[in-house]
Order: sequence, then C-alpha cells, then structure tokens
Amino acid sequence: MADNPGIAVRGVRRSFGDVNAVSDATFEAPAGRVTALVGPNGSGKTTLLLMLASLLRPDAGSIAIAGADPVSSPAVVRSRVGWMPDALGAWPSLTARETLAVTGRLYRLSAQRAAARAAELLAVVGLTDLADRPARVLSRGQKQRLGLARALVHDPAVLLLDEPASGLDPQARIELRSLLRSLAAGGRTVLVSSHVLSELEEIADDAVFMVRGTVVSEGDVARASAGERDWRIRLLPGQGDPAGNREIVVLLATAGVNTAALRRDRGDLVAPFPSDEAAAAALSAMVTAGLRITEFAPVAGRLEQTFLGLSAPEGHAS
Repeated sequence: MADNPGIAVRGVRRSFGDVNAVSDATFEAPAGRVTALVGPNGSGKTTLLLMLASLLRPDAGSIAIAGADPVSSPAVVRSRVGWMPDALGAWPSLTARETLAVTGRLYRLSAQRAAARAAELLAVVGLTDLADRPARVLSRGQKQRLGLARALVHDPAVLLLDEPASGLDPQARIELRSLLRSLAAGGRTVLVSSHVLSELEEIADDAVFMVRGTVVSEGDVARASAGERDWRIRLLPGQGDPAGNREIVVLLATAGVNTAALRRDRGDLVAPFPSDEAAAAALSAMVTAGLRITEFAPVAGRLEQTFLGLSAPEGHAS
C-alpha cells in the first residue's frame, strides 16, 4: 500500500470555453479496492478520467496518481497507469498479439519480455485463439478485451477503465468481474466508469458519484441511498397469489410498508420498504408465520438507487 497510495483528487476543475465539464472533483480511490465512478451522460466522468491519465490538464486543483502528479510528472504517471478508454484506438493492421507486443515495447519492455507478456495477457482475457488476427476484424467485445490487455501490459499500479464491460457477452462479463477483483486484491487501484450499474454492484468496494461536473458529497450520497426501495417477494409455488394473501399484507403493514403501493410483477409481490431494517423484520415475521419464501431481495441495487436519487431534480442539493 505504501508504494501505491492510489488516487487523490482535490478541487479539480476543467472547462471547455464556457462549458464547465468538471466544476468540482474531490475524492480518493485507495489501493487494493475497486472504486466505481458513476454518473449520467455529460456529468464529466470521461473528462475526469482523461485528467487522471495525464491526457488533459486541469484548470485548477491537484491530482496524485500513485504518488505522482500528472501535470508535473506525466511520464511517471503514464508508467504507473493502465488506461482503457471507452473505444479502443487499435492499429487495425496489427494482430492482437502484435498490438500487445508493440505496446510493451512502447513501455520499454525488452522484445522478449513484450512477446511473453503479450502471450500471457491474451490468455488472461481469452483471446489466445484470435491472437494472430488483425484488430480490425475483432468484434466490439473482443476489442474491449484487447483494450484491457493493453492497459495491463506494463503491470500498472493504477487502472483507469472507461466502460470496460461494453460489448462483452455474459461469460466475458463474469470473467471481467473476477479479473478486476483479483487485480484489486493484488494491491492495485482500480477506478471503473460504467453505465452498467448491476456490473459495478458486483465488483465495487466504493463509489464516487458525479452530477453536473461535481463529485457529490458523502452526505448527499448517504441521503440518496437511504430512502425507500422496492423488494421482490417470491413464494414457493402452490402458496397462492402473494398479493392476495391477507396474512402477508398484514405482516408488511406491521413492518411499515405502504400496502396501497404493493404491486405484482411476473407473479411476485413487490413491496416498498422504508429501510433495510424494516425489510429484515418483515422477512423474519413471514418466515416465523410459516410462509415458504424462495426469493426476498431488492429490485434494484444500492448503486442504482443512489444514482436515480441523485439524478432526480430534487436529489442533488448543491
């Protein structure tokens, strides 16, 4: 951890003419953890990532990447950062293997080490069978995997990933989650921007939310995440319609649920619980009453709920 303090951002701003792309960014992404960067389109996420990668100079504020300043020491930062943009700017005539080997040479790996690293990473991202095909024939998902491999060539301390799951099939998404978790467990700092909030929910330890160019305060995030949310209740078949079960309705009302807001969804009952504590109490009461429940879970994850709360006009106070 001492060798890789992660990412520290303080008061960063960046404008393009009269457009404030990033107006106030302050946060930390620690080493050994996966941090999600979440926000609607146009919130400033990509501009922020470009500044972290030393590809765009901030107008104000400070950035430290694994202890280095991307403004005063861009070469040092680039040696420590693995950058994966949303779209891979590949050399179309080079094969996947050549792309990684050339990237390794650009990071001053020896020819032998670059070739070995290319073979190793092709296996890691599942592209060994396509290693000698030109990048131009790869699908969107395959190019994403190649982009991730390219970001890892020089064994960076910090990974900046913009929409890494875009175009991936379900199996590749599962493998990506496992890989990112293992990279963080190895001590790397992993910052991931994605619109696929269900994917981020599976891998992220922490989250940074951006709205209109500003990193949302911890207090606003806590308020947005603490509100009412829907839970799905599924009974073992043969117990009848849960929405018509008087006993369930009474138990939910006792737990503080507004029973007028109960609804059916694909045969399940969806109930709006005011808190996780209320949901836990209702589940305990239903099990004690002998109801055989096969699923009891939030309809949406915490990241999605927070995102929706902050994106609503009344969700952001600043």
